[in-house]
Amino acid sequence: MPRFPRSYIKTSFFHIITQGINKNFIFDYPEDIKYYISLMYELNSEYGIKIVAYCIMNNHAHMLLELENIKELSKYMQRLNTKYGKYYNKKYNRVGYVFRDRYKSEGIYSEEHLYSCIKYIYNNPVKAGLCTNPEDYPYSNYKKIVYENNEDYIFMDIEEDKNETCKDVINKFLGENSIDLITLKNDKQKLRQMLIILKDKYGISLRKISQEININRETLRNIYKY
Repeated sequence: MPRFPRSYIKTSFFHIITQGINKNFIFDYPEDIKYYISLMYELNSEYGIKIVAYCIMNNHAHMLLELENIKELSKYMQRLNTKYGKYYNKKYNRVGYVFRDRYKSEGIYSEEHLYSCIKYIYNNPVKAGLCTNPEDYPYSNYKKIVYENNEDYIFMDIEEDKNETCKDVINKFLGENSIDLITLKNDKQKLRQMLIILKDKYGISLRKISQEININRETLRNIYKY
């Protein structure tokens, strides 16, 4: 259970990120995502929680929650993720943890901060390259926000996890194929196989892959689409 700074008592709004264990996909199919969303709404009133905004991705979920009592947040998240974990393990005939042991949470302290957080959550699938506009993504409660805000806020993300994932997947691919990075760069078929894994399974952008293996992003795009 996360420990909350004392400053958290000054706000009723919290941005939450919960992520799959080992960065794995835990929302594999539409019915899994819909079940998690149904649980969110099934449990929220019990803990005095209002769901302001959410976006469910393949391996993590963003939520903006309004609370009546901060002590209820950990109870809500524990119950939500425990119920989904039991469902997921039973459905896919697996055992063990489904979520990382701790969810991330941060308080929202101003109206500008609040609206920026909502836009950030809705733009997650756009940033991941899953859609062009946030309203096109089916697994959020997107609402059009018209709010002028010149403040810059940095929100929690799993970008650092994606950096680690990108490196891990590349190293694993090289090891499994008994090749080094130089050989990979000269083998378009192998390179495309790796790009498909990174981009389609893990949602890693071509920009990040380009930085990691030092190949022009446009070259990677052409190989990926080939």
